[in-house]
Amino acid sequence: MSSFGEAGDGLRVRPYAITGGRTRARTELEVETIVFRTPLGEERGTELPLERGQILALLSSPQSTAEISARLRLPLGVARVILGDLIDEGYVAVNNRSATGRPDLRLLERVLDGLQAL
Repeated sequence: MSSFGEAGDGLRVRPYAITGGRTRARTELEVETIVFRTPLGEERGTELPLERGQILALLSSPQSTAEISARLRLPLGVARVILGDLIDEGYVAVNNRSATGRPDLRLLERVLDGLQAL
């Protein structure tokens, strides 16, 4: 459970308190950026507190910034700042692999599924 409570409970902690008042991290992430745990994140992820540890627990499989935000019920901006920090610290990495230079088919399928669900 995140510090934002169950659905409908409202915020327990203000977003700026979670990010230390920052609205951006040094590493900028797009909504669709796929991230995954590094070996350091695998090894020491359970030691991290609160949202940082929850994010690493979710990353047992690669996920997008938007998915992490939604699953933890964190505002997207907060998730982006925390993920950027985790990338800078070496716990998380970005999946930049694209052999063809074209969007990943799985990403396009997920986008299509999300649009159809609307």
